[in-house]
Amino acid sequence: MLSRPLIAPLILLFGLAILFESCKENKESKNDVATEEEQRDSVLPLEQLNLPEGFEISIYAEGVDEARSMAMGDDGTLFVGTRTANRLYAILDLDGDFKADKTIVLDTTLETPNGVAFKNGALYVAEVNRLLRYDDIEQQLSSPPEPEVIYDDYPDEFHHGWKYIAFGPDDKLYVPVGAPCNICDSTVVDERYASITRMDPDGSNREIVARGVRNTVGFTWHPETEELWFTDNGRDLMGDDIPPCELNRVSETGQHFGYPFCHGGTIKDPEFGDQRPCSDFEPPVQNLGPHVAPLGIKFYTGNMFPESYKGHAFIAEHGSWNRSAKIGYRITLVKLDGNQAASYEPFIDGWLDDASQERFGRPVDILFLDDGSMLISDDYADVIYRVTYEG
Repeated sequence: MLSRPLIAPLILLFGLAILFESCKENKESKNDVATEEEQRDSVLPLEQLNLPEGFEISIYAEGVDEARSMAMGDDGTLFVGTRTANRLYAILDLDGDFKADKTIVLDTTLETPNGVAFKNGALYVAEVNRLLRYDDIEQQLSSPPEPEVIYDDYPDEFHHGWKYIAFGPDDKLYVPVGAPCNICDSTVVDERYASITRMDPDGSNREIVARGVRNTVGFTWHPETEELWFTDNGRDLMGDDIPPCELNRVSETGQHFGYPFCHGGTIKDPEFGDQRPCSDFEPPVQNLGPHVAPLGIKFYTGNMFPESYKGHAFIAEHGSWNRSAKIGYRITLVKLDGNQAASYEPFIDGWLDDASQERFGRPVDILFLDDGSMLISDDYADVIYRVTYEG
């Protein structure tokens, strides 16, 4: 007979084994048919949000657990990726009233399917180390096809491994590779770390476009110059107020943007700064707030918002996680004068109560609809908002 001191550890080990097998089965199982989820009524205090005069915000879709990156299909299907929820969504506005009527879960077996992009009828999805393609997806939402793996040789390090992806005006698929750490020179292990890469839609001809990029989870192209612009999350553990996060512009292929040697264009890193001077690198177009975690970025080209917003950059700031007083949790606007930043200011805030430090939302990505309105994903409130201008 086992003694009492031995029984408890054995029970614990047995329970952990069952839990492991349960998680493993859930990870390896795959739904044969997509599932449909009901829209859940939101109780978010949208009245606490501050918008410029004439703008309004409403809920476009709710119950979208951990809504992250967004991409629009040719037939009006909104595809949404997630990070730790491991879900891939298709959201439909069937009656054209700019409010989702149906949310379909396309897949639950993917590993961190944060990035989504759409091209020629196909949905592209980025996991940590590979890229998938669902062909003719909008015609098969109720029974999605098995995805084709177009590339599976990215590093499998989870730290900053989730990816934002998008097709550029050159028809190339752009894929970043974050640094696998807070601060390190990871390129000595793999030159693809801390970079933005691009490739043909079939996964061939991959090359590095930008280096020294710690962790970008949002980029876009200027509507006139077609140059790549991206946000970058600054390093941690240098204090509350440094370094800044960044908005950057790629004017030439292969440019280096400083990480891990220099931050914000002028701040020497305490661990790596002696190796190379800040003058070696491309400075940011705009230094953003420290630790605001900028993610999605889009230039406004629509006709709903006032003319004064056209051609300027909107940024979703996810918000700080380890600053003593939280900041971010907002949509900001960087107005430009050519390729130079003329101003940096809040466009929507109020998701964070500065006094209580309580939050009810965290903006992630931005997408503009054909009518010129703005969609914002929120992985904390599990919703997608729609911002309109009524004049």
